[in-house]
Amino acid sequence: MAAPSAAGGASAARAVPEGYVELGAVARPHGIRGELAVDWYADAPPAEFPRLWLIRRGAEPRAVEVLASRLHKGRPLLTLAGVDSRDAAEALRGALLCVPRAELPEPPEGEAYLADLMGADVVLPDGSRVGRLDHVEQPAGQEIWAIRTDDGREILFPAQAGFIRSFDLAARRVCIEPPPGLLDVYLA
Repeated sequence: MAAPSAAGGASAARAVPEGYVELGAVARPHGIRGELAVDWYADAPPAEFPRLWLIRRGAEPRAVEVLASRLHKGRPLLTLAGVDSRDAAEALRGALLCVPRAELPEPPEGEAYLADLMGADVVLPDGSRVGRLDHVEQPAGQEIWAIRTDDGREILFPAQAGFIRSFDLAARRVCIEPPPGLLDVYLA
């Protein structure tokens, strides 16, 4: 069983409109010519997306052409059409970088997009319910699932292939096998 693909779902708490999948976010300007340093969550590199949608709170998604993409010290840098100064880049700080879900290819057999798992029930191998998948965080490049229990507590789960037993998109269910003691830390 392969782990779900990291395309999208970085944070359900963000304002990602229905039908879009978050691939990253604008972190800050880089240099004076409008280049953007981005936090990138998708498995596929930014160069594979010739067009992205910028999504800012309270605004409609806006399609932008990706003119160039490169890595700098392990972080993707993007050049977008129409963003040609540091001020223009600064105005995009915090904007989400998304694509319409319909434009993503179907994931390989045994994988799923995180965006498709948001809100799914999270269960243990014995079938007992832990909670639901609320959002995903990416501290230091590590994928962490935030699972919300029925009583409102949050469990931070390291989403590594060895801890994810299975998932069923039709049933909206993910079966996990957390490291020993992890649930005790959160539920004790």
